[in-house]
Amino acid sequence: MGLLPVEEAKRRILEGVEPTETEEVPLMEAAGRILAEEVCANRDQPPFDASSMDGYAVRAEDIEGVPAILKVVGEAPAGHALDVEIGPGEAARIFTGGPVPKGADCVVMQENTGRIGNEVTIFQSAPKGNFIRPRGMDFRNGEVLLKQGTRLGARQINLAASMNRPTLKVRRKPVVAILATGDELVLPGETPREDQIIASNSYGLAAFVKAHGGEPLDLGLAPDDREAIAKAIDRGREADVLVTIGGASVGDHDHVKDAFESLGVSLDFWKIAMRPGKPLIFARRDRQRILGMPGNPVSSLVCSLVFLRPLIAALLGIPTEQQVISAIAGEDLPENDERQDHLRCRLERDERTGELVALPWSRQDSAMLRVFVEADGLVVRPPHAPAVRKGQRVNVIPLDF
Repeated sequence: MGLLPVEEAKRRILEGVEPTETEEVPLMEAAGRILAEEVCANRDQPPFDASSMDGYAVRAEDIEGVPAILKVVGEAPAGHALDVEIGPGEAARIFTGGPVPKGADCVVMQENTGRIGNEVTIFQSAPKGNFIRPRGMDFRNGEVLLKQGTRLGARQINLAASMNRPTLKVRRKPVVAILATGDELVLPGETPREDQIIASNSYGLAAFVKAHGGEPLDLGLAPDDREAIAKAIDRGREADVLVTIGGASVGDHDHVKDAFESLGVSLDFWKIAMRPGKPLIFARRDRQRILGMPGNPVSSLVCSLVFLRPLIAALLGIPTEQQVISAIAGEDLPENDERQDHLRCRLERDERTGELVALPWSRQDSAMLRVFVEADGLVVRPPHAPAVRKGQRVNVIPLDF
């Protein structure tokens, strides 16, 4: 079996994916969720003509000549409408957010007035509509204000609340089961032997899943044993996606493929033309998508960015395209081989031109997680890409997780 191109691998992984079902959640629990339907306003906002200033509601024609002395006939604070119509020569004390009384057609701010008893002197004229927010200025009843597929942040939730929507219909978070394998692994906080390392990938992948709208399910660690791995895999049967970490290559102790076969799961592919991340497994089990990630920490996270992120997006019913930006190569890059390369790089702004400059690290070993944390992006080099000279353009995937 030859190496599968990255785009073909992605196509197979996403083929036929259906979004998760919907559920209704309270606004207080809606942050970060994906809207499953359009949301229409069920009221006007503001629902009445409202003052945008503390001052006096008056008739504009009464203050064409100033100073003008008017009789104060009542007050209209926020939440308390004044049930009096303002007639000729009259005014109402009003506060920000207060309903403008009938008959009044402008508001004069209090700094331009002086009051003694029940009389107010207006020192500056104002046109009709002055400091009045008309009914429906923000939105009207029936308007579509939030679209299906919107990721809900503070602004969207604030808007939904003002629309008097206490709950919203959203996509269920895709459940991503995560299983790490390997005799060499121990959990953080435990004391490893001299020939063991700390298991970090499960934690990074769980954080990645959460950041992109999924719900991680930790299946723990499994030793390099086919039966133990198969039992752990079966515990994740109900998840939308199952991710295994490690054991995906062709060594004597790589048992993940054998474990899947013992469960009757046929693999779609297990080698892709990508660096880092060549030994990537993909399979299906009924509706479940299965990704077998490489054990190296950088490889697993790069594969998550390229394949798991769009899979979660498809399950949420949102666009799956990866953001790619253009930058200037900060150094010469050699001709590429048959594998699509993802070079960790820093991004700096050229002080003279303002252009983004990509500066790849000289060493790109897939076990070097510190470099990945310090990187700003991945320079993407297609298979057999020609050499790049310093100053030529390259494509970069920004790292935002």
